[in-house]
Amino acid sequence: MEERRPQGVTPGIDYIAIEDSREFQHLRRTQRRFVLPLVTAGLVWYIVYVLLASWATGFMSTPVIGNVNWAVIIGLAQIVTTFAITMWYVSFANRKLDPEATRIRVEIETEMGAAQ
Repeated sequence: MEERRPQGVTPGIDYIAIEDSREFQHLRRTQRRFVLPLVTAGLVWYIVYVLLASWATGFMSTPVIGNVNWAVIIGLAQIVTTFAITMWYVSFANRKLDPEATRIRVEIETEMGAAQ
């Protein structure tokens, strides 16, 4: 009887050992140290917008330029902030995370090739 594996799982790789490795833990820690503050700041920024829209309606409806009020400006700033955070993360991942992940992958592939 043939052993059934989930699709994409390579036989012979000890994924638990890889996950427990010092290198992989460092990669995860690096990613979390970057992402968690950004996610927290983004959520706080969004909650501030919702709270202002709910309880500071006078301020939010104050016209700034013509019919454009603070609600529109802050709402657009939300969109710009989201794109900025995304671009910042992509840049960070390209510089810090991807090279380390590639190094770990190459090391695993090299070990697998030597084991066969």
